[in-house]
Amino acid sequence: MKILALDSATEGCSVSLGIGERSIDRYVELERGHAEQLLPMVDSVLSEGGIVLSALDAIAFGRGPGGFTGVRLAASVAQGLAFGAQVGVVPISDLAAVAQRVIQLNSSVRRVLVANDARMKEVYWATFEVDGALTSGEEHVSAAAEVQLPPGRGGAWAAAGRGLLAWPALAERCRTAGAELHADLLPRASEVLMLARIAVAAGQILDPAEALPVYVRDRVTQSL
Repeated sequence: MKILALDSATEGCSVSLGIGERSIDRYVELERGHAEQLLPMVDSVLSEGGIVLSALDAIAFGRGPGGFTGVRLAASVAQGLAFGAQVGVVPISDLAAVAQRVIQLNSSVRRVLVANDARMKEVYWATFEVDGALTSGEEHVSAAAEVQLPPGRGGAWAAAGRGLLAWPALAERCRTAGAELHADLLPRASEVLMLARIAVAAGQILDPAEALPVYVRDRVTQSL
């Protein structure tokens, strides 16, 4: 299985190429300038992997929620590359990508609240359940004070994302409720790739025309 994954929804700008179990990763944090970095990073991983775009099984991308410009960039680059290479696309939630990283850090976690900074005095957030596979509830954008903590069902749980850094009161509320905190995490293409591998194996590959950004401010409920 050969998948290229992109993400530029936050300060993190990243690309990952998966060839079987191997992955080749590029990651940088930027305040701006993602558009100038993304395609050179794509060229870099393809060169290191020794393959061309047309050899891919799919192109995955972080479809949001995140910064409007960054989410549009990842979707448009994925769509353009996929059309050119005549391969399908796999949109992946940026909140799910953070939750997947938490699971990689601590496999005992059974619930993950992800809160990414949405600026405008808000956070993007969703709660994920871990039971073999990663499943999510609704994705929201709201003030940090309105974030709903996962219901107590036993087992370890975690709160993650830089929304916790932006809003320390939310982080403290999670800590008090027993959460393990991962406040420094951003979405990365490496976790987008992990989730895309599952989707591709299940045949969940879309036409490039369906490489659409998800902002959540316009649409509240989204799937992975």
